[in-house]
Amino acid sequence: MADILVTPFHYSFMINAFIIAAIISVPAALLSCFLVLKGWSLMGDAISHSVLPGIIISYLLSIPLIIGAFCSGMVCAVLSGFLSENSRLKHDTIMGIVFSGMFGFGIVLYSKVSTEVHLDHILFGNILGITFEDLLISFLISSMVTILVTIKRHDLLLHTFDPIQARSVGIPVRLLHYSFLAMVSVTIVATLSAVGIILSIGLLIAPGAIAFLLTQRFNQMLIIATLISLLSSFFGIYVSFFIDSAPAPTIILLLTACFITALIGTSRKFKTS
Repeated sequence: MADILVTPFHYSFMINAFIIAAIISVPAALLSCFLVLKGWSLMGDAISHSVLPGIIISYLLSIPLIIGAFCSGMVCAVLSGFLSENSRLKHDTIMGIVFSGMFGFGIVLYSKVSTEVHLDHILFGNILGITFEDLLISFLISSMVTILVTIKRHDLLLHTFDPIQARSVGIPVRLLHYSFLAMVSVTIVATLSAVGIILSIGLLIAPGAIAFLLTQRFNQMLIIATLISLLSSFFGIYVSFFIDSAPAPTIILLLTACFITALIGTSRKFKTS
């Protein structure tokens, strides 16, 4: 029985899957806390979908896909911010229009491209086919985002709840705003090879939402979100090996189950208090 339980750890592709899942889980969980508190969950969704045209164009230009993905994500973020500041439409409406338009453009390009490269992996991920280059890129991006968020967490928190107060105390609000969007963009780029565009949004929303239900302290929220993301990623990959399922959707299903459990648990606690 013990031999069966450790079987996944006998394969190098499984070891790589566990490693990259741990790498991308940390920055995604940290950013998810701010996205949830800010009410910007749709922004993560928008950026994750908008990277598709950048990826296709990068392939056509024979440049690294990561460059096109990042540029496309930043175009979505900056364009959404600009239109929100210069129109009467609400921010969520602007984001919905921008990301659906860019995603549609990406799908049109995708349908016209004939390639031996498995671009389906960009949509759905290929965590069991991770290469050393994928690990290195994800590690560098994740480390940078994690360090920046940790250092600037108090500034980001003040900006999340009271941008006017943040500006009055000397925080460069506009720079911080677009820096945060840039970190979301590069984190999504880091998750592409593992969970793909469609499922990356789960890692950027669920951990923060679950932690928000479980605690009212911000620092604890960051810790809980990170632990939930790490554990769900580990057990999602582990379980998928035995039930012969795709690891990325299994991870998201575990996060969803954790959210439902937290929601039911906190609802009962609220009713009895």
